[in-house]
Amino acid sequence: MKPSLAKGTRDFTAKEVSRRKYIINTLQNNFELFGFQPLETPSFENLSTLTGKYGEEGDRLIFKILNSGDYASKTNDDDWTNKNSQKLISQISEKALRYDLTVPFARFIAMNHGQLAFPFKRYQIQPVWRADRPQKGRFREFYQCDADVVGSTSLWQEVELLQLYFKSFKDLKLSVSIHINNRKILSGLADYAGIADKLIDFTVALDKLDKIGKDGVVKEMLEKGISEEAISKLDFLFSQTNDALENLLNLKEKFVGNEIGLKGVEELEFVITNALNLGIDSQNLVFDITLARGLDYYTGAIFEVKADEVLMGSIGGGGRYDNLTEVFGVKDIPGIGISFGLDRIYLVMEELGIFPEDSVNNVKYLFANYGDAESIEALKLIAELRERNISAELYPEASKLKKQFTYAEKKGIENLVFLGEQEIKDGNVTVKNLNSGEQQTLKIGEFLN
Repeated sequence: MKPSLAKGTRDFTAKEVSRRKYIINTLQNNFELFGFQPLETPSFENLSTLTGKYGEEGDRLIFKILNSGDYASKTNDDDWTNKNSQKLISQISEKALRYDLTVPFARFIAMNHGQLAFPFKRYQIQPVWRADRPQKGRFREFYQCDADVVGSTSLWQEVELLQLYFKSFKDLKLSVSIHINNRKILSGLADYAGIADKLIDFTVALDKLDKIGKDGVVKEMLEKGISEEAISKLDFLFSQTNDALENLLNLKEKFVGNEIGLKGVEELEFVITNALNLGIDSQNLVFDITLARGLDYYTGAIFEVKADEVLMGSIGGGGRYDNLTEVFGVKDIPGIGISFGLDRIYLVMEELGIFPEDSVNNVKYLFANYGDAESIEALKLIAELRERNISAELYPEASKLKKQFTYAEKKGIENLVFLGEQEIKDGNVTVKNLNSGEQQTLKIGEFLN
C-alpha cells in the first residue's frame, strides 16, 4: 500500500515543530503576562454539545465519530431505506471532534462555575478539526490558541484583548490590522432594512464579502429571500470611509430610534476610542461594518486579524458571546474571547522569512565515533555537557568520518567533536565548527568551561 496523508492534515519536521513552538511560546508568554491561566479539554465532545452552536454551515463541518460496535444494528430500517441522513446521524454517532475551543470552554464553565473565581481568564492551545475543503491556509486539523474572559460585561475586556493581540504580533515581528465590528450593529442594520427575520442569512452572506465581492454577497442575499429594496437600503455598507469614528457617527444618524443598533455603536465607540488613547495606531484598527464572522453565538464586539504584508485569510479572530453557557442551563455568565490561528501565522512568517535563526534548536555538538573504547569516554563528556543544558550526541556507529560529517551537516549540527585515542591520552578534545571550518584542540576542562 502506498503511504499517504488524510486530506487537510500534515506531518511536521523538526524545523517546523521548532518554529511552531516559537510561536506558541511567544503567545503563551503573553497570555500569562495578561493574567490568563491554562486549560485543556478533551479532543472530542458529545455531539449534542457541539451542534447548534456554529450555525447551519458550521454544523455541516463537524467531524462526527461513529459509535463503537455494530452501530448499524441499532438504527431504524426505514431511515436507511429512505436515506434520511439527519435521522441516521443521531442514531449512529454520539461523539464528535471539537470544532473550536470556545464551545468546549463554555461547557467547562457550565459544569464548574460553582468552583471558579469570576471573572475567569483562561488560555488554551490545542488542535481542532473541521470537515472543510482544504486549500492554502485552510486545514482539516489545525491549532487554535485562545484567550477568553468570562464573568464580566466590562468593555475594558475588549480593549485589553486588543492590546494582547497587538503586543503578541509585535513580539512575532508581524504587522497586522485588526478589523472590528459589533453584532448589535448588524442586528440594527437588519432592523433598519426591515429584514430582522433574515438576520442570520444577512450576516452569513455579508461575512463573505472579502471572498466573493459585493456582487456575490448581493446574489446570495437575493437567493436567501432578502428583497432588492432592503439590499438597496444597505448599499452604503459597501462604501465606508477610512475613519472609524466618522463611520460610527454616520450610523448613529441612520439608527435614530433603533435601540439595539445605537447600543452597538455606543459599545464600539468606547472600545475604539480607548484603544486609540492607549497608543494603538488608527491605521491598524479598522471598523469594518461588513465584518460578521459566521458564528451564531457572538452577541457584541467581533474581531478579525489580517496580516498586512501577505495575502492570507484571517490569522485571528473572536468576539463577545454573552449567552453561550445558557444552552448548557447556566445563565448570566457573559464572555469574550480571541483566537490566534497558529497555522496561518506560521505560513505568513515563513513567507516573510522572519523566523529568528535561534527558533530552531539544533544539536550543538556531535561526537565522532571511533569505537567502543572511545565511545564510553565520549559519552562521559556528553553527560557533562547535558548537565550544563548543552545538547550533544554520539554518532551511533564507528563509520567512516565522511559519513559522520554528512550526518552532522544534514542535521544542521554546529560542531563535530573528535575524541580519539590520542586526545584521550592527552586529555584533549578537538572541535571543528562546521559553519566556519575553524578547528581547535582544547583541554577537556577548558572545553567544558
